[in-house]
Amino acid sequence: MMGRVTDDVATRPRATPSRVRMTGKQRREQLLDVGRALFAERGYDGTSIEEISARAGVSKPVVYEHFGGKEGLYAVVVDREMELLLDRITTALASATHPRVILERAALALLDYIETSTDGFRILVRDSPVAHSTGGFASLISDAASQVEHILAAQFKARGFATKHAPMYAQMLVGMVALTGQWWLEVRSPKKADVAAHLVNLAWNGLSGLEHKPRLTGE
Repeated sequence: MMGRVTDDVATRPRATPSRVRMTGKQRREQLLDVGRALFAERGYDGTSIEEISARAGVSKPVVYEHFGGKEGLYAVVVDREMELLLDRITTALASATHPRVILERAALALLDYIETSTDGFRILVRDSPVAHSTGGFASLISDAASQVEHILAAQFKARGFATKHAPMYAQMLVGMVALTGQWWLEVRSPKKADVAAHLVNLAWNGLSGLEHKPRLTGE
């Protein structure tokens, strides 16, 4: 009797586990994660709605429902990365007062972001194909420069320089750091702190006063 019961149980078809349904918010976050990874890996033009939906395990209409298309998804990804990067830079600058330490922390903030959010930085340094206020490498530099412009203006005023030139110098400094970061993203050598020290060496001392073995002073 027991043998027959056991045999009956063994021959019953196993129930297929039901797929866990995501909430609208969870699905949106999943699509953002998938899109971020694909845009970083293949670029905007190399990524299709079909690939995004396939990797997310959903149909194409689901992507359109949440973002209106690939452009909308890309725009949200870029916005999030810009917000993350600018928040790091602003936080770093707010904790320093000496101008050299400000420069050191700004450089380290960008390099930290590149190290911990590599996919995000790869997306930001590509020119955005979307007519979007925060898309593209040029906008990245401009938005980051706006965070340090007022600090430079205060330093210029204290030293008797024309504050009208502060925006231009802010673009120079941030552009130098961002382009160096783009290069470091691929080579990852020397170490992050050494890269920041050499950046500060050039920005602070100029070519005529370069230190042979620069190091960070505000750590």
